[in-house]
Amino acid sequence: MKYKLLKDLYDCFYTPPEFPVQKQEIDECHHALSEVLGKPERRLVLQIIDAKDRIAEDTSIDSFIAGFELAWKLSMELNYYENERSVSCRTAMGLRARFASKEEEK
Repeated sequence: MKYKLLKDLYDCFYTPPEFPVQKQEIDECHHALSEVLGKPERRLVLQIIDAKDRIAEDTSIDSFIAGFELAWKLSMELNYYENERSVSCRTAMGLRARFASKEEEK
């Protein structure tokens, strides 16, 4: 997998929500279809469900990675901002210190 570390983080930190009502509905519909469809058609329905499940999982992982990337970029931006601010403050303090010493000379 291309993003193994991010996938591992996803697996570690993401807990999928429970959908008991939707899962019950899926089970009921699956049972109803199983009663009216032949074996080849049931297999096809299961393949469709599996494919949709893989799409949902891949979308969830992709969303997690995109959110992680956004957080990383924001962190870098904030770090840059803090560094710039710190340099500006030190520069201003240095100018103020030099200005104060000149006033003291008068």
